[in-house]
Amino acid sequence: MTGSTPSYLSGFGNEHASEAVAGALPIGQNNPQKPPLGLYAEQLSGTAFTAPKTENRRTWMYRIRPSVLHVHDLGEVDNGLIRTAPIRESDPPIGQLRWDAVPMPNESLTWLEGLRTIGTNGDVHSQYGMAAHIYVATESMTDTYCYNADGEFLILPQTGRLRVITECGVLEVEPAEMCTIPRGMKFRIELLDGPSRGYVCENYGAYFELPERGPIGANGMANARDFLAPTAAYEDTDTACTLFVKFDGRLFASNLEASPLDVVAWHGNHVPYKYDLRHYNTIGSISFDHPDPSIFTVMTSKSDRPGTANIDFVIFPDRWLVAEHTFRPPYYHNNIMSEFMGLIYGIYDAKPDGFNAGGMSLHSSYWPHGPDNEAWEAATDSTLAPEKLVGTLAFMFETRYPLIPTQYASTLPALQEDYQEVWANLRRGFTPEIS
Repeated sequence: MTGSTPSYLSGFGNEHASEAVAGALPIGQNNPQKPPLGLYAEQLSGTAFTAPKTENRRTWMYRIRPSVLHVHDLGEVDNGLIRTAPIRESDPPIGQLRWDAVPMPNESLTWLEGLRTIGTNGDVHSQYGMAAHIYVATESMTDTYCYNADGEFLILPQTGRLRVITECGVLEVEPAEMCTIPRGMKFRIELLDGPSRGYVCENYGAYFELPERGPIGANGMANARDFLAPTAAYEDTDTACTLFVKFDGRLFASNLEASPLDVVAWHGNHVPYKYDLRHYNTIGSISFDHPDPSIFTVMTSKSDRPGTANIDFVIFPDRWLVAEHTFRPPYYHNNIMSEFMGLIYGIYDAKPDGFNAGGMSLHSSYWPHGPDNEAWEAATDSTLAPEKLVGTLAFMFETRYPLIPTQYASTLPALQEDYQEVWANLRRGFTPEIS
């Protein structure tokens, strides 16, 4: 791949420009009569043409072959364990759910073949809601490519680094980093450390963006400068390959004679990007009580209801706990929002046992949850002093609609049948007479 050594452009939502060959970008005109170097001009639109300027997303690409040659012979194929909302395959389990990490398979699976849907909500056709997936991959995508016409992918490796090769260039992503691939952008994924496992949020709705900070002000949380887009790189090959297209919940394939990642230069803001979650500036209380967990939001996908997100992507990283007179783990709660949670590494303070790295939990709308008995006892009786949580990274996809498990997730051996027992020993402590 020409220009394949990863290098990056800084800043979230910026209009970037990059060329892998000098002179490939036209100057002053997007669609010249004769683009430089014999390339084709093509625009990838992320929004309607007339979307407001602050929301408008598009990228101009200057490529060896136009994309119309990539999808001329599409045929539908089996979508494996990928599911798309709306779907109700069976009567799924209800209540609080938790899964152990899904073991690595013995068979050869690329990232796309190893994608498994855990839960969905909304309606992809109407462009709202999401799907929560995991992936278990054992081999690189060497002669296969894909793009998702249904939504954007937010990818979180949990074990093993990924090399994400896109039309705009190359991103290398490790555990504790995230990357986002825009809707409609072609890519393939290589494994840099052998088998890899991780989590994926497929966002059907408004694109992820940085949340408003409100009274927090200009600084803190995730800063735009720490988001990195790739520089241009392209493949100029004449090797037979296959392009998979996810469209309206169905999967199609087209046999190609050359790589579709042939963009030599580009400019725009509808681009892939990565972010190191360890750069997140965590905000918290320095007196007493808990601020709402929305202060841990890295990215948000807005809905048509102000203040109620289609999806919030939230993390719980290393941080100091200093609040006085306060039960420090997450308090017991019963939310209108659904919470899909995973653990990249370390121990989650509200569930020290049973919630292991690579595992996940689902607390859908109005299913109460909170610390297990061990965490409650330890936090209630501990002597409060400044304490730093280190070596931990959990995340949450929080969404406004109930997240319904798939049949695959409902029948996984990793599903913990006794999960709700973690609260069974919570005892009555009420004493009506205050001593």
